[in-house]
Amino acid sequence: MSATKHNSNGIGGAQYQMPPEPNRWPAIGLAVGVHAALLAFLVIGINWTNNQPVAVEAEVWDTTVQTAAPPAPVQPEPEPEPEPETPAPTPRVAEPPPVEEPAPPKQPDIALEREKKRKEELKRKEEERIEREQEIAKQREQEKKEKALAEKKAREEEQKKEQELAKKEAEAEKKKKAEKEKAEKLAKEKADKAEKAKLDKLRDQEMKRLMSGAGNPGSSGSAEKSTAPRIDKGYIASIAAKIKGNTTYPGSTDVPGNPEVVFQVEQLPTGEILSVRKTKSSGIPAFDDAVERGINKSSPLPKKKDGTVERSLPVSFKLKDLN
Repeated sequence: MSATKHNSNGIGGAQYQMPPEPNRWPAIGLAVGVHAALLAFLVIGINWTNNQPVAVEAEVWDTTVQTAAPPAPVQPEPEPEPEPETPAPTPRVAEPPPVEEPAPPKQPDIALEREKKRKEELKRKEEERIEREQEIAKQREQEKKEKALAEKKAREEEQKKEQELAKKEAEAEKKKKAEKEKAEKLAKEKADKAEKAKLDKLRDQEMKRLMSGAGNPGSSGSAEKSTAPRIDKGYIASIAAKIKGNTTYPGSTDVPGNPEVVFQVEQLPTGEILSVRKTKSSGIPAFDDAVERGINKSSPLPKKKDGTVERSLPVSFKLKDLN
């Protein structure tokens, strides 16, 4: 049977060869030779061990001290006798050297083996213990980090809630304040309207009175004569003090002389100022304007001790009086 086969399904008609079957005879011959050599070795070893042991000769010496005998008398020497012939020594057959048997394999010391195993077991347990401790420490560290992160997140949430609550409270307070200011503003506007209506009514009455006085010169003269003696220094001083407290002059008072400005003020019986008219300038417009603003801010003006007022009175201020 041919060892070469054609693969009809191969790509491009490629051929391949099957490997030849291995020859068993060399292996069989090698096994027989090894067994024969082992058998011969055993036979020769047994024969060598059965040989007779080599004879050992020993000489015995007497170590005791003996007394020397007296010297024997000298005798003539006899004639030497012929020496007998000694047989030739039988030659020894050389014995083959003894074959040293291979030393049996040394049995391991059981105690040492046990000690070695015990140390290995202790080492393994120690490594496992260290590994467990490291794992536990790592786990604790991870738990610590997670706890710190959770606490930080909780604090942030708490701060966020507090900020939101504070913001709501601030908004509520702001709203409440705005409503209060609105209510106060409405109440003030209402009071201002009522006060204005009252002042307008008093102003109309005062204008009617003044108009009626202008139509009757006699009555006007008598009124001026009757009111003139009532002006006192305390009344004028109280008006001047109030106007001075409401006057703010940003300029410098370090000027030559002491410039003076004079205003004619008309007021109602309640002290409310009807009009302010400048009759004399100080020559410093900023000072004049500051005094005029102070007069208007001082409405209503102080009254006399008896509760009356001067309907028309001059008000004068000097620049250095503001110091």
